[in-house]
Amino acid sequence: MAEDDPTPTSKGDVARAGEPYQALYRRYRPQRFAEVRGQEHVTRALRNAVREGRVAHAYLFSGPRGTGKTSTARILAMALNCESPVDGEPDGTCESCTAVRSGSSLDVFELDAASNRKLDEMRDLLSRVALGTPGRWKVYIVDEVHQLTPDAASALLKTLEEPPSHVVFVLATTDPQKVLPTIQSRTQHFEFHLLDGDLLAKLLEEINTAAGLGLSPEGVRLAVQKGRGSARDAESALEQLAAGGAEMDDSAPLAEVVAALAERDAGGVLQAAARAVSAGREPRRLGSDLVERLREAFLASQAPSLVLLPAAETAQLSEEARRLGLPLLVRSMETVGQALVDMRDSVDPRVTLEVALVRLALPAADTSPSALLERIERLERALGDRPLPAPPAPLADPAPPAPGPSTEAAVEPASPARPSTPADRTAPVEPAPPPPSPPAGPAQAKAALGALLRGAAGATSSPPPAASPAAVASPAAASPAGPTARSSPPAATSRPPSPPATGATPGPSSPSRPSAQVEGRSLPTRDELTKAWGDTVLGRLERPAQAYMSPGHFTEVSDAAVFALPDAGWVARASRFQAEVEAALEGYFGRPVPLRLVVDKGLVPPKELEDQAPEEDAYDLDELSEAPALEQVSPEQRILDIFPGAVVES
Repeated sequence: MAEDDPTPTSKGDVARAGEPYQALYRRYRPQRFAEVRGQEHVTRALRNAVREGRVAHAYLFSGPRGTGKTSTARILAMALNCESPVDGEPDGTCESCTAVRSGSSLDVFELDAASNRKLDEMRDLLSRVALGTPGRWKVYIVDEVHQLTPDAASALLKTLEEPPSHVVFVLATTDPQKVLPTIQSRTQHFEFHLLDGDLLAKLLEEINTAAGLGLSPEGVRLAVQKGRGSARDAESALEQLAAGGAEMDDSAPLAEVVAALAERDAGGVLQAAARAVSAGREPRRLGSDLVERLREAFLASQAPSLVLLPAAETAQLSEEARRLGLPLLVRSMETVGQALVDMRDSVDPRVTLEVALVRLALPAADTSPSALLERIERLERALGDRPLPAPPAPLADPAPPAPGPSTEAAVEPASPARPSTPADRTAPVEPAPPPPSPPAGPAQAKAALGALLRGAAGATSSPPPAASPAAVASPAAASPAGPTARSSPPAATSRPPSPPATGATPGPSSPSRPSAQVEGRSLPTRDELTKAWGDTVLGRLERPAQAYMSPGHFTEVSDAAVFALPDAGWVARASRFQAEVEAALEGYFGRPVPLRLVVDKGLVPPKELEDQAPEEDAYDLDELSEAPALEQVSPEQRILDIFPGAVVES
């Protein structure tokens, strides 16, 4: 940073005595490569080229406004004609440097292509290129070169490709895409960047101190925010704040609108917009500023390095983006941007803006895909913020019953056919493995329902015989295990004993009990057997076994699983497949399940099996075979068979 005349006045260098006032961006224009802020990649290359005598004949400077393109071109012109340069930098005190800085140098020609863009004007300029000047180099600075007409740009091509040896062209533009590729190929292209917030804040603080403006840090921050990365815009905003004598933060209405959008408060959004319009902000300007703020919030959340604001302001914008959520943030930029386009032909631009804001605040009022996506994202975030439910506590093992008269009376032998021995009383009992659970799905649900209905029908037609009082004894008491033995709790101890089945003729067995044991392992309960039978086991049997076992049902579990059939004929036939059924039950439960077949006269066989007489010699299912598959006949052929002589026309 430097001034044309660095001598300060007694009033803090606010104005020079006898001279008109100059704007801050003119008074504090950089005069050396080292004073150009944020463009080190450009100034370093130019300084090295001047120091080593390798200056190109044409340069193209591109970048946003206020980033130092013209100032850098002037510094290059001063360095090329300086009488005593120091390490590629102009000394700033010689006659040539002073003339360039004041704009009176005969070696530097500045042309605004926006106002001198025609062919005749370009020809007049090129006709004087070969003329000599007092300095060693003749520098042409052409601003906004992209605005040249096609004819004028074409006239510049030949001279730009092979200028006189003492001529250097510096072309500056804010839109390099519009510059002809043939012009770009004849130049060295340098891109200028916007200044980040911290660097711009440091520059404004130095100017505030040097110029004696007396602005507070908050005023400097507002100027940085208004500058949006442009040094010239920020310096103009700083000067405006100093002249106004007040630090008006016009971003407050925008923050209110964004906060109301985050709260989905349509009334709050309309009130915030009304306050901004009442304060003098035109609806189009309000919409444009809102889009810019939403964009900065989007960048702060996704790429903070691209936000050209101080760190504190960037953090505030990031928080606003978090409250809005990415879908609503993107949809807000699109909706307000479309509203700005619609305002061009709108009768009342304010109504157009208010409708757009209400659609953003109330997603239910907008049926666009982006609005639906935003509503889904809100639900996902709400579900994601909910704490996960705590896992259920593991079931504790039931405590063994305390010895007493009641428990001693309920103890019964483990099995009538196998008396307990001292070895049984000392050996621990292995817990029975749990039965494999069938695969979950709709098919299993339907099968389970069928099993329960079949069990319910069997229980209605032939209730199982009543259990003896000893059947309620606990497994711990019934099992001859020692103090270290552990037994799983019975599955059917809470069920009341069922009444005996009508006409059932069970074979000899031990008294009925809900959970029987075979060689130290408990048998499945009747409910478990009924569910497994309807869901899985019956379907695994061969066709003959299925035909004779399907009419029956389980009635009780004692020392074996008692399976009732309609009469003695069914029992005689089904006994041929008893081993197959026991194997299927063992494969399902993972332990032997002995089966005992009994007769239940109250059980009625299915109607489709009534004609199959249960005599021994009626027929042999083993000799049956699969019927041949029916011939597949198309619907057209069937019609032709029904109507002889019919013909199919295409």
